[in-house]
Amino acid sequence: MAEKKSGSFVQDKLIPIAGKLASSRHLIALRDGMTLAVPMIIIGSIFMIIAQFPIQAYLDFMASIFGKNWATVLQYPTNASFHIMGLIAVIGISFNLAKSYKVDPISAAIVSLGAFVLTIPLKTDKAGALWIPLTQFDSAGLFTAIIVGLFITDLYVWMVHKNWTIKMPDTVPPAVSNSFAALFPGLLILLLVWVIRLGVEATPMQSIPNIISFFLADPLGHLSNTLPGALVAEFLVSFLWLFGIHGANVVSGVMMPIWLTALNQNHAAFTAGKALPNIVTTSFFDNFVHMGGSGATIGLAMLLAFAAKSKELKTLGKLVAGPALFNINEPIVFGLPIVMNYKMAVPFILTPLVNVTTTYIAMATNLVARPMGVYIPWTTPPILSGFIATGHISGSVMQIINIVLDTLIYFYFFKSMDRDKLAEELGQAKEAAK
Repeated sequence: MAEKKSGSFVQDKLIPIAGKLASSRHLIALRDGMTLAVPMIIIGSIFMIIAQFPIQAYLDFMASIFGKNWATVLQYPTNASFHIMGLIAVIGISFNLAKSYKVDPISAAIVSLGAFVLTIPLKTDKAGALWIPLTQFDSAGLFTAIIVGLFITDLYVWMVHKNWTIKMPDTVPPAVSNSFAALFPGLLILLLVWVIRLGVEATPMQSIPNIISFFLADPLGHLSNTLPGALVAEFLVSFLWLFGIHGANVVSGVMMPIWLTALNQNHAAFTAGKALPNIVTTSFFDNFVHMGGSGATIGLAMLLAFAAKSKELKTLGKLVAGPALFNINEPIVFGLPIVMNYKMAVPFILTPLVNVTTTYIAMATNLVARPMGVYIPWTTPPILSGFIATGHISGSVMQIINIVLDTLIYFYFFKSMDRDKLAEELGQAKEAAK
């Protein structure tokens, strides 16, 4: 009875909430807006890998050809791409959110960008010239960019829906009409942000980004960089997948800004030759936890491909092994299936939690190098990705250990399913032979 009530609670209460969260326009805008920054981060990471490739003979060879400052010069694109993360985020989030409301997204994004820049305190050099620190445009200003992108866009949309706009004749080109439509809402929004900024500057916090960092970014960053924080996030990913909800999309929609910020902090520390401060980053999950995809199913995929005795699972194994090497596991999730298959719920949840625990402890005790701040596409195969992510062979060794553990965890449940499938096939064969 208790189990039935528990299942009913999950189906009737938790899953609808998760479904609404997954389809939330604000979460989708946040996820899609942040995703826009990924290509630039990957591009910057490529230059960083070339400049910081962890083989001394290679570094000496490059220095002998291009001079001792070759690595610094080569990382100009890295600095450029990493230092616009906040700008891309505020534009991308605002654009996608306004688009979901069917309001001109370009105008909304421009107003949000102006509001974001207005929140940033200016600096003055010795000559009296004003300038904005580039760090305010990267991960340091990311949470400010997110809040501005969401709230300013909602305010802009509300004003547009209230017709607080300048109407132009139908004969005026749409581009001109849209720009004038944004004039009055944009003016009011910038005035509002300006007044808020003046009020904040009169307090000990001194700036809007400082307030956001103190009350939001720093606490969330510290919490997410703990083992319990990582375990909770990973549990939610796997749990939601069991009910057909893309858990990675839901969780990363909320956590990606935090994990990208942690990755960028590691990049800055690595470039400066300092100790890497963070363990839990996007690379931590993509390269050490989700090997084979959500649920860490690469071990299960190999079992299906090489150890299955039933015809059905053998056939499935041929289909899933290749994609699993590139961390794509929809064929397993929906083909085995794992969705709504409560017999596979235990290993699907337990396996990535084990990966989180082993990897976190190994990195916290310095047995394994921490992610050095490069963003690697999540489709990069294991072993290779571990080396690139950490710049050390220990990253690859950690992945191998995790894959072995993953395979062992899945083995019992795989054998049970394979045995049932084989018995079913033998029974069907006997029936057909009669």
